[in-house]
Amino acid sequence: MKPSIWKWSTRTVVTIGIGAALYGATSWIGIPIAPDTQLRPAIALLAIFGALFGPVVGFIAGFIGHVINDFIQSGTVWWGWALGSGITAAFMGLIYLSKDFNPKDGVIKKKHLISFIIYGVVGIFVSLAFSGLFDIYAMGEPNNKIVIQVISAGLVNLAVFLILGVPAVWAYAKRNRNNANLTVER
Repeated sequence: MKPSIWKWSTRTVVTIGIGAALYGATSWIGIPIAPDTQLRPAIALLAIFGALFGPVVGFIAGFIGHVINDFIQSGTVWWGWALGSGITAAFMGLIYLSKDFNPKDGVIKKKHLISFIIYGVVGIFVSLAFSGLFDIYAMGEPNNKIVIQVISAGLVNLAVFLILGVPAVWAYAKRNRNNANLTVER
């Protein structure tokens, strides 16, 4: 039985801390693709933490992790993009709410993968639309710069999610399914 997304324990807080630290520490690894925009493999961590621990843990870990990364890289937090990372992870974490989805016990079906992909794709574009609009209206950034950032970030985040994030969650569940049939012989 999966814990409720609202039931907090020491393990939940530690998971958020680990997720935020991993995302924040690995987000600096990237390939520049547009102004202030990189292809970041760390996006896969948002998928993993969201799917395995739910949308609330995913949101908080993604948000705090992005804040950590912003401080490490520039000393300035881009709040719209930090919230966007949290939104992305929260959408990816919606799969956790599926009644029979439980990768920790090796339960993942084709319908779960399809739902996970849909949640992830929608989450990526909702979060980037939010981040872009936030930058335009709250930060006064030029429209053409933000459009380039949002489109390029959307495409590369989608690629990382589909190439690294989805297979990582599937492999985790498959590994646990294989181990679930072990018995102790006496």
